[in-house]
Amino acid sequence: MDHSPTFAISAAGMALERTRVEVAALNLANAHTTQAAGQAAYNPMRVVAQAASPDAFAAMMLSSDSVTSTMKPDFHVEASGAAPRMVHEPGHPMADARGFVSYPGVDAAAEMMALMSATRAYEANVAAMNAARTMALKALDIGGQS
Repeated sequence: MDHSPTFAISAAGMALERTRVEVAALNLANAHTTQAAGQAAYNPMRVVAQAASPDAFAAMMLSSDSVTSTMKPDFHVEASGAAPRMVHEPGHPMADARGFVSYPGVDAAAEMMALMSATRAYEANVAAMNAARTMALKALDIGGQS
């Protein structure tokens, strides 16, 4: 039995979740950056994943060719388009004429939730890969004794 599709599915899931963690960390790191006059403000990012059709998944599981080249996570990173937060801080060097400072529209609570859920999903993919590895090794062990 070929265990490559199982490993490829877990690897694709881990790649997606790693990207979600990186984007959430980037958004949190830039949550308090200010927009200088004449410069573009930081725009929070988000990961958009596309679901594969059930037929594509079944074809992948039944195919005998190299799965690692065909199983790629279908996602991309795009700007979220969140409106900037305007905070009244008259003494801030980047404040406008009315005393407001423009911060990126990053929701720290939502980013922390995304970070935790992506971490848990990554751990689940690692557990699935380890279980598949254990089963493959056990199958080799059983086959070697006959």
